[in-house]
Amino acid sequence: MKLIVAYIRPEVLNAVKQELYKREVHKISITNALGHGEEHGYHESYRGVGFEVNMLKKIRIEIAVNEEFVERTVEAIMTGAKTGAVGDGKIFVLECKQVYRIRTGETGKDAIG
Repeated sequence: MKLIVAYIRPEVLNAVKQELYKREVHKISITNALGHGEEHGYHESYRGVGFEVNMLKKIRIEIAVNEEFVERTVEAIMTGAKTGAVGDGKIFVLECKQVYRIRTGETGKDAIG
């Protein structure tokens, strides 16, 4: 079992979701995040006062999958999120030791579904 965590641009979220659905990956958690990597932000001015915007809006996606879904999930995110520009994001694949489904008490692969 793996936990896939990805940080992507907000404007590519719909494309990523469509790619995931094509590959039969339907269970997903999405949260808003702030941060920056290589793109470092940008300079803006408001009423004549300049300031640096270095915490950019990102989307954090978390998907717990069984081993047979890891590659297709990563490929879907890569395909949907790639613009070719700095700041496209990152994908982390983490080991998931145990999963519990609260409603039924199932554990492991059965809990992921």
